[in-house]
Amino acid sequence: MIKKQLLLGWMLIGCIAGYAQSSEKPNILFIISDDLTTTAVSSYENSAGYTPNIDRLASEGTRFTRAYCQYPVCGPSRASMMSGYYPHATGTFGYVSGRENIGPDKKMWPQLFKENGWHTARVSKIFHMGVPIDIEKGSNGTDDEASWNERYNSQGPEWTAEGEAELVQNNPYGLLPRKGGNVMTIVKADGDDLVHSDGKTAQKASELIREFKDEPFFLAVGLVRPHVPFVAPKNYFERYPYEQTVLPPKVLGDWDDIPESGINYVTTLNAKMTEEQQKKAIAAYYASVTYMDAQVGKILQTLEDEGLEDNTIVIFTSDHGFHLGEHDFWMKVSLKEESSRVPLIVKVPGKEAQVSHSFVELIDLYPTIAELADLEPEDQIQGISFAPTLDDPTYQIRDFAFSVNTWRGTHTFLIRNEKWAFIQYGEDGKEGMELFDMEQDPKQYTNLAQLPAYQKTVERMQDILRQKLLEIRDNDLPKKG
Repeated sequence: MIKKQLLLGWMLIGCIAGYAQSSEKPNILFIISDDLTTTAVSSYENSAGYTPNIDRLASEGTRFTRAYCQYPVCGPSRASMMSGYYPHATGTFGYVSGRENIGPDKKMWPQLFKENGWHTARVSKIFHMGVPIDIEKGSNGTDDEASWNERYNSQGPEWTAEGEAELVQNNPYGLLPRKGGNVMTIVKADGDDLVHSDGKTAQKASELIREFKDEPFFLAVGLVRPHVPFVAPKNYFERYPYEQTVLPPKVLGDWDDIPESGINYVTTLNAKMTEEQQKKAIAAYYASVTYMDAQVGKILQTLEDEGLEDNTIVIFTSDHGFHLGEHDFWMKVSLKEESSRVPLIVKVPGKEAQVSHSFVELIDLYPTIAELADLEPEDQIQGISFAPTLDDPTYQIRDFAFSVNTWRGTHTFLIRNEKWAFIQYGEDGKEGMELFDMEQDPKQYTNLAQLPAYQKTVERMQDILRQKLLEIRDNDLPKKG
């Protein structure tokens, strides 16, 4: 009887301790890279890259293989992710925070945490900042002040850094040649990591972790590499001699079966890039990624050193992808896989490491992390929590992913499901369509949209798109006009 009472007593103590632990507010560490494609992360599908710190995080958390941005350009993507609404719901297609269109009463993702007892801090680019201009100035960009208790910018020299510099586009954007700025300029920079923005960001993020380790925090850390210009300390370039770089496969007539609107804004052709320049651009991108990864490692090491791993949810992602010569495309904007798909890793204390193939979207981060912290968004946001996948990686959150861009005055849409990638130019499709069989043609070389045998498939995908647009526009946002 005594043994039974003691056992029940210990069970009660265990339950109370467990309850206390579960009721404790978890810290949130959100790290977002800029313009990072999955094809440059070695824990995804490219062993040529070197990202040991991101890879370690992937080995400890849930790695999502089918995560997609909602707009393959920095400003609209981040506005969508932080607000929880699709770009078409808010009309946010430009380089703004999104606050302008959702109104003052809606809660951005970190703001929800701020108003529920978390100390929220931003270091560098979370909402939109112009790279390199806002980084050079050390300015806030189009930030959302209501989201943060405190915020810090990480000023850096960008393309003006001392070192060996080279422009690898002969005709950037089809304009007159120019130096530096938002183009593919390489700088093998003098000095160490702390000369540049991301090194300063990692240092400040580590300081804040140490400062606020005794209270719940939501720390958002924005790393600007590998966004152009490709600037990193020169030692990071040593791993990537451009002469050994392998260019992506080239397919003769690759553009012949896609609409004119589907040809990206920067191509090997309009940038007049030689084969040597293409190789240098890819090598420099990888070097920038490895530099960024090193900063991720410093932040995660601080978390470990301070004993906070067991009570911190860590998220790593990017605002969109980046073309590295696939289809002779460069940079972002397109809705092809390399530009619209993003790396996404979520590590939750107590959850097993795993891989999920469920379709998820960046707007799903808001409701997911809120749920994990026992919060509920106050607004009818459009993201869907993927928390169930963290316990069961076979759980499917979405049947497809949706993304949009607005290039050359035309809204273009992506519906990406298990079998198909469907891209439509304009809401009526009169400016063209693309349909790719992702099981047989994962690199998207053969557009099937105009072939008679696939017309029923095209019609089904158009029906899905029409329904999605109706759902997106049916929201609780302030109506304009």
